[in-house]
Amino acid sequence: MADFIQKKIRVLVVDDSILARKVIIDGLSARRGIEIVGYAINAMDAKNKVRQLKPDVMTLDVQMPGMTGLDFLKSLLPEYPLPVVLVSALNLGVFDALHAGAVDFVRKPDSDISTEAFVRMLGAKVIEASKAKVQAPSAPASTPAAASLGASVSGRVIIGLGASTGGTEATLEVMKRLPEDIPGMVIVQHMPTGFTKMYAERLNKLCRMEVREAKDGDEIRRGLALVAPADLQCRVLRSPLGGYRVSCTPGERVSGHRPSVDALFQSMAQNVRCQMYGIIMTGMGRDGAAGLLAMRKKGAYTIGQDEESCVVYGMPRAAYDLGAVTVQASCKDISTALLRHLRSRPAGR
Repeated sequence: MADFIQKKIRVLVVDDSILARKVIIDGLSARRGIEIVGYAINAMDAKNKVRQLKPDVMTLDVQMPGMTGLDFLKSLLPEYPLPVVLVSALNLGVFDALHAGAVDFVRKPDSDISTEAFVRMLGAKVIEASKAKVQAPSAPASTPAAASLGASVSGRVIIGLGASTGGTEATLEVMKRLPEDIPGMVIVQHMPTGFTKMYAERLNKLCRMEVREAKDGDEIRRGLALVAPADLQCRVLRSPLGGYRVSCTPGERVSGHRPSVDALFQSMAQNVRCQMYGIIMTGMGRDGAAGLLAMRKKGAYTIGQDEESCVVYGMPRAAYDLGAVTVQASCKDISTALLRHLRSRPAGR
């Protein structure tokens, strides 16, 4: 019987910096299972190389002279839906590029991120991206305003949401369809340091409820969504005087991540005594699956994103296979499923 030979992931590197290209090419070339098939120094060069080399994944600098990475994506992906991993400094433009269809991003090396950590993370993201489903964004459509929950939800309710690869846009798709008086939410999105604050600010501008990066001790309350800060574990705790708050502290990685969806969901299963909801969305791996099961066993209503609408159907699949998911829904229908259940079942104390 012939030995099975795993096909290498063919990568095109796009960056105008000679130094950055060398770091990326040398780092990825040393990674088992990855082959660098070429590089490009600008958008025009990259478009020609994509057609010529037909790579499996492309790494792309967000800020380049001439046509930016964002404009390049807008022109490329409708014609050639290629998984793209962005390489970005601390810049808001990365979220526009993710909206344009990029799969994920990695923060460039700087005083906070070493070259070794950057290369390690980039290699992992390239492998994840090779399995991703790329969808060029459709023309923007108006999102109908969600009716206020008003008195239909009484008592305390806490909602936990976890996502990874593809999750920045998927989470936005859910959040922008929710009303301003949604019960308190805690969100874990796997993201490099420095970006969670900018992501929370972006959600705050585009959604009806208040959204901000969580701080240790923040109260969980109606009309507020808290985004777990990068590189800290975020958990839900009961407050001494009643109610609930978040704990955002250093700690070991859980399920390979910090913050971890499992850490959030497990804390909710252990500490929350009011009605709770768990939502698990697109992402590679199993983070959140065990925690969501623990929540469901404690009576939580749980929602998993369906395979068709996921960029990567990893985390939701793992949760579904464990029996942790009450109902599956598309990215656009998760908010409907959540609101329908909130309105049909008055919250407990």
